[in-house]
Amino acid sequence: MSAALTTPSRTIPADVQAASELLTALAFPLRLSIVALLAEHGSRCVHQLVDALGVPQPLVSQHLRVLRSAGLVAGVRQHRQVEYRLVDEHVAHIVRDAIEHAGHGRAAIV
Repeated sequence: MSAALTTPSRTIPADVQAASELLTALAFPLRLSIVALLAEHGSRCVHQLVDALGVPQPLVSQHLRVLRSAGLVAGVRQHRQVEYRLVDEHVAHIVRDAIEHAGHGRAAIV
């Protein structure tokens, strides 16, 4: 990440740019679900995530790759499989808060 992104009218601080990149990496329902599962269980391998989410393995692997590239999850090889875990518990808090906030919004509409 660069120190700051410059636009014609102003400079965006590096921490704001980093926050934007973090939120972009989380901007898919399946990625939020993966983060929530890892927060709840500590670590999971791909087949456990596939079983819990009910989606094809290649789709889970693709979204894990995005989360890994963003530095949000890490994988540790355990024999023939890789156990994924959250790198930082703060990400779990962000996802929990977002899900809770979205639930409050729906309750107010109903």
